[in-house]
Parts: sequence; structure tokens; C-alpha cells
Amino acid sequence: MAGGHLRHLVAGNWKMNGLRASTDVLDAVIKGHDAGLAARADLMVCPPATLLAAFAARADGSSVAIGGQDCHAEPSGAFTGDIAAEMIADAGGSAVIVGHSERRTLHGESDADVRAKAEAAWRAGILPIVCVGETREERDGGNALAVVARQIAGSLPDTLPGDVVVAYEPVWAIGTGLTPTSADVAEMHGAIRRQLVERYGEAGGAVRLLYGGSVKPANAAELMAVAHVNGALVGGASLVADDFLAIARACGS
Repeated sequence: MAGGHLRHLVAGNWKMNGLRASTDVLDAVIKGHDAGLAARADLMVCPPATLLAAFAARADGSSVAIGGQDCHAEPSGAFTGDIAAEMIADAGGSAVIVGHSERRTLHGESDADVRAKAEAAWRAGILPIVCVGETREERDGGNALAVVARQIAGSLPDTLPGDVVVAYEPVWAIGTGLTPTSADVAEMHGAIRRQLVERYGEAGGAVRLLYGGSVKPANAAELMAVAHVNGALVGGASLVADDFLAIARACGS
């Protein structure tokens, strides 16, 4: 089953953090990645929308990509406060996170909503990073695999029109300092890989699977060594350049 040979991707989700002065963090990430880490993994920073254009301009010509944190399914319209995937691309972004658990929970986004946003990303020519993951109650009830399988089935179309990244983030691990065991991560990522290959064939074996949820320098090497883990979606640790680079350094080690 494919998936073990894929190049790692480490994407930083800044969430609602960062001001214009935060460009110094990006500068440090670019410097560290260009200085040798580019051989280990692809690196991406997803700042808030207010910083997208500035960060994309700053990263232009470097080995660090810039992405958005969410997009609307429509290309334009009367959707106050939302941004379209085309706007992210226009600002210089090359990817967008969709279906993060905070969006699913706080904004009531369904699998169908996430699928529409992923399709919007492809329409705009950018990479969708589709997030899935179970709650603590779902895991304790023995339903984690079924919940994530359902999310993947509903959040992705029957045919992949372009590249996609899937990020597994157990909801109970996000921002809590808790992480599942390596065995649990291996079980989940293996199940996701099998589902993708069964549905998409060879293309399913080429989808990078990221782990997210309290990823930090102290646990990155162990997590990145797990079968079918092709990188990380990093939250709080991505706001500190040294920590973010340390996680990237753990890839391929």
C-alpha cells in the first residue's frame, strides 16, 4: 500500500494570531528552511487572512509556501466576512485549510460544506488541506475509526480533480497538550490510507496524510516516524520559529 514514500509537509495553522510585526517569525522560518531544511520537508505557513498578502510577498522566491485557514464555497457574493478561494490565490496563497474541527464545531460546518470548500479550492487552483478527527467521546465509545471514515467519505468527492492533503486531528488533542499513542495514530492513518486507496486507486496512495493535535518538538520525531504519517498540521508551535523548524527537522530523521 502506497503512502510511505511521500515527501513530508509541515503546515503551520496560526489561527487567530499574528499582526504585521509577526513577519519576523516568518522571516526566521524562511531563513531556517532555506538553509537546509528544505531537503527534509515542504513547509507552509497559514496566517490569518489579514496577513496573507504580506506573507506571500515576503515568502516569494523562498521554499516556504503560504496558505489560508478557510474559504467560502462560492467565488464571490453577498457573504459578509467570508473570503473566496480565488481571493486566497489572488493574495499569493497556494493552499487552504478546510474542515478544521474549530470550523466544524463553532460554525456548524458539515461534511458537505467541507466538500464544497475543497471543490472551491480546486476551482481556484490551490491545494485543499481537508481536516478530519474524532471527539474524546467518540474515541472512548470505540467509534473513532467509523467517525473519521464517515468524514472522509462526505468531505471528499468521488473523483479527485487535483491534489489534496488530508489532516487527521483528534479533536481532544488540539491545544490540550494530549496526544494519542503512536499505535493509535498508526491505526488511524493506516485506515485512512486504505479508504483512500479503495476509493481512488493509485491517486489515493499519493495523498499526503498529516497528523495534527498538540504536535511539538518533543514529540515530533516519534509522530513523524509512524507509518503513513506524511507530515504535520501544527497549531501553537508554529507561532515560534524555532519550534516550527524543529518539527520540520524531525521529518526524515
